[in-house]
Amino acid sequence: MPKAGCRLVADTFNRRFAVKRQVSVSKSYVAYTLHQQSYAIAEARRCIRRRKATAGPANHTWALDLTGKQDVHGQQHALLGLFDHDTRRLLALTAVPNKSAWTLLGYLFLAIGRFGKPQAMRSDNERVFTGRLFRTVLRLAGIRQQLSGPGCPWQNGRIERLFGTLKSKLDRWRVPDRERLQSTLGQFVFWYNDVRPHQNLNGRTPLEAWHRVDPYRRAPKREEWFEAWDGLLQGYHLRF
Repeated sequence: MPKAGCRLVADTFNRRFAVKRQVSVSKSYVAYTLHQQSYAIAEARRCIRRRKATAGPANHTWALDLTGKQDVHGQQHALLGLFDHDTRRLLALTAVPNKSAWTLLGYLFLAIGRFGKPQAMRSDNERVFTGRLFRTVLRLAGIRQQLSGPGCPWQNGRIERLFGTLKSKLDRWRVPDRERLQSTLGQFVFWYNDVRPHQNLNGRTPLEAWHRVDPYRRAPKREEWFEAWDGLLQGYHLRF
C-alpha cells in the first residue's frame, strides 16, 4: 500500500476509535469493534511492518543479546552481541566464558569505555537481563532498560537480524575451539561494519553511518578488496 494510503488508514482508525480517557467500554464492544474493523487493523499492521527504518543518532539505544555456536567437538560457546540500534554498528561480538550477569556487565562496560554510554539498552527477557543485579547496575549507570515482550523477538528485531546474518555465515564455517572462534569473530565484525552495505542505511556501511560519511558525495581515497572465512565474507572496503 502507498504511504498516502497507510496514513489514510491510520488517520481513519485513530478518529474512529478515539475515546475519552474516563469512558469505559465492555469486552463485548471491544470484540465487536475489532471484528468490524479487522480489515483496517490488518492494513495498519502491514504498513507498520513495511515501514522502512531510518538511521538515527549514534549511541542513543544499544541492543544486547546472546546466541551460540557449536565447535567441531560438539561444545557450545555463548556469543554476546552489542549493537547500536540506529547506525547498525556492531560494537562487540565475543565468545564469553559464561552467561553470568557479572561477565556480561564487564563486556558491556568495556564497550562503554570505548564508544561512550548509550541512553537506553534493549534486550529480551532472558533471566540474566531481568535479574536484580543487571537491572540495578544499569539504573545506577543512568541507562534506561528496554525489555521486549515475552515471546516477541521482533521487538528487538535489529540485533536478531544481525544474528541471522551471522549464523548464515557461521553455520558454514568449521570452528575447532573457542580461541579460533574468537579470532574469526573479529573478521566478521570488520566485514559487517566496514565492508557490507546496509539496505536500511541507503547503501552505507554501519561505520559510515556512525561517522556520518556519505559515500555518494565524498569519494573514497582508495578501495581495498576484503575476503575471509574461505570467501564467505567478501567485498570492497572503502577508505575515506
